[in-house]
Amino acid sequence: MRVWRREERRRLLALRTGASAAERRAWGRAIEAELYALLTARPAIILGVYWPFQAEFDARPLIERLIAAGFSAALPVVVEKKGPLEYRLWRPGDPLIDGVWSIPIPERRAVVVPQAVLAPLVGFDRQCYRLGYGGGYFDRTLAALAPRPMAIGVGFELSRLETIHPQDFDIPMDLIVTEAGVHRH
Repeated sequence: MRVWRREERRRLLALRTGASAAERRAWGRAIEAELYALLTARPAIILGVYWPFQAEFDARPLIERLIAAGFSAALPVVVEKKGPLEYRLWRPGDPLIDGVWSIPIPERRAVVVPQAVLAPLVGFDRQCYRLGYGGGYFDRTLAALAPRPMAIGVGFELSRLETIHPQDFDIPMDLIVTEAGVHRH
């Protein structure tokens, strides 16, 4: 199963990075509209977000709109290799430093527990299981956070699989948002 997942990750990442920048921007606009409508239907919350990596949906314009609407944003930080992520408050313009894989993280350690998290995905299935990069960070984080935040997987429709063959440690997302709409668990 590990080999299958590794090969699927490689294949799906090639599909995503192979899509034109114009296509990804168009998909991103549709995803942003879905997420904005979904999130602003609830009271302003602390939203766990992510810094875009390897041609993922770029949530930064959405984050700015949500902050203007009263939301707070927090970026994930790898603290221990086999541990859960730590979320640190962040606003555009706050100082960032390089984290794991040179992904920017907030320099200031203002740790919070988000009420909802956006989780980037490499692949997903119709049961809303998310195939990530293989580190298990989001699954460990969802299992560790109390209360458990609403988990929203974010990705492109080309990443849909029949199944990711969920393992015992996999936690389904509450929702998955793609340019095609909202998929519910």
